[in-house]
Amino acid sequence: MKEYSLYLGCLIPNRYPGIEKATKLVLDRLGIKWSELKEASCCPAPGVFRSFDQNTWLTLAARNIILCEEKNTDLLTICNGCFSTLVDANNILKNNGDLRVQVNDHLKKIGKEFRGTIQVRHIIEFLDKEIGAKMIDEMIEKPLELKVALHYGCHLLKPTKERKLGGAEFPKFFDGLVEATGALSIPYEGKNSCCGAGGGVRSAMLETSLKMTEFKLERIKKAGADCIVEACPFCHLQYDSGQVELAKAGKIFDVPVVHYSQLLGLALGYSFEDVGLHLNATRNPGFESKIALLQKKDASIK
Repeated sequence: MKEYSLYLGCLIPNRYPGIEKATKLVLDRLGIKWSELKEASCCPAPGVFRSFDQNTWLTLAARNIILCEEKNTDLLTICNGCFSTLVDANNILKNNGDLRVQVNDHLKKIGKEFRGTIQVRHIIEFLDKEIGAKMIDEMIEKPLELKVALHYGCHLLKPTKERKLGGAEFPKFFDGLVEATGALSIPYEGKNSCCGAGGGVRSAMLETSLKMTEFKLERIKKAGADCIVEACPFCHLQYDSGQVELAKAGKIFDVPVVHYSQLLGLALGYSFEDVGLHLNATRNPGFESKIALLQKKDASIK
């Protein structure tokens, strides 16, 4: 069985350890052989860093990839931003000999060399292609009768010519994984628009960032969603902490935010606390009660 190196990035272990725990529980339950990628650094972030200094961005990304090359494992990410940096850097260095030489000149100072022998995977496309919604559905113990507002996130889908995941404007692969848990992925206006966090917008222009988040939340609330499900801790942060920030201005939404690993963990029978959802800044007692009731149902009723 092939082994994968789990790349956690910065945000998950520092801000949302529940996503980390849920992911590890889910990978184990699905029978996926994995090990944590030790000594990894920041990816580094795909937006601002790449724009200012591409060679440094490539060198730092390449070092993370090399750690997997040395283990002979593919790299598995659970963050859209980390995926964007690492998959793009991997492809650029595999296909651009001049840049590869420049980067390896830097890396040889620490005894490293990029060889281009591994693949970078995102947990959503990995689960879709390697496990499949049908198999996940067969493993579900606690079907989740929820109406889910799904958020793909920008870096998972674009640039389209690089990602090649199919249907970038109207994707369906993530919806299928969500519905394998028993949930319903509901349509809503602006489904594929940005959460508002990326590209340094949250850091540099918080007010603008929150307006983008408010746009999404208004439409998600109008659609009657029980929760938002995403695949990126930065999107998770924007929706979770962003709701707290918007509430200070009297704009209350109280929509729970759930990473897909956490959703799948709940459907596999793990508790709210097991998957770390009790650590979110935005808490909705009604949602927590609904999850508790769903998990008490007879698992044979699907």
